[in-house]
Amino acid sequence: MNAVYMLGIITNRGMREKFIQFFKLHNIHVTLTVLGEGTANSAILDYLGMEATGKTLYFAFVTWDTWKLLKRDLYAQVRIDAPGRGIAFLIPLSSVGGKKRLQYITVGQELSIEEESTLQNTDYELLITIANAGYIETIMDAARSAKAPGGTVIHAKGTGAEHAKRFLGISLAEEKEMIFIVVQSRQKNTIMKAIMEQAGTKSPAGGIIFSLPVTSTAGLRLLEEELQTGE
Repeated sequence: MNAVYMLGIITNRGMREKFIQFFKLHNIHVTLTVLGEGTANSAILDYLGMEATGKTLYFAFVTWDTWKLLKRDLYAQVRIDAPGRGIAFLIPLSSVGGKKRLQYITVGQELSIEEESTLQNTDYELLITIANAGYIETIMDAARSAKAPGGTVIHAKGTGAEHAKRFLGISLAEEKEMIFIVVQSRQKNTIMKAIMEQAGTKSPAGGIIFSLPVTSTAGLRLLEEELQTGE
């Protein structure tokens, strides 16, 4: 199977236009842009050749075949290895809520759609919902109806609205919310289903949800006890 991954690229904000064009050149239409600040101390920054400036984090969805081409061109075209240019990394997706949503986030890339494959021996998963701005409570109410714990929200800008209309028959706003919820693996399907039904692409929230494997956790003892006691 041509597996799907979340690609992350962290770079200085001044590289924004270069990366937007880079994504377009490689036929990647669905991306998210998040602004941030670096935390590295001066010694690390000096070593990497990076300035203590604002950072931009780009998220995109790529297949393994796409990544092989991207990785080559990140060196050849963007010079990702040059001091101060940035870093790129891949995170495997373990599931996506719905085949049409999978087709949407990977539009333009060759993809073999098979049954869901989950990495083994992962007791927890990270659920990420990307939704139109202003629908955080809608997403969380849906998640809590399936006994999900609290979540964390970051704000982002999205691309690929024209492809959303083509693949999903909906219009999406550029302003996005990304809601992160860590759940036990056995809860995942129930929570994803609740969010898809109550805040999915057929609702004003326009939510798209997928999960990432979590191989280790800390600080979730109380959550486990609550689930066991039913409180």
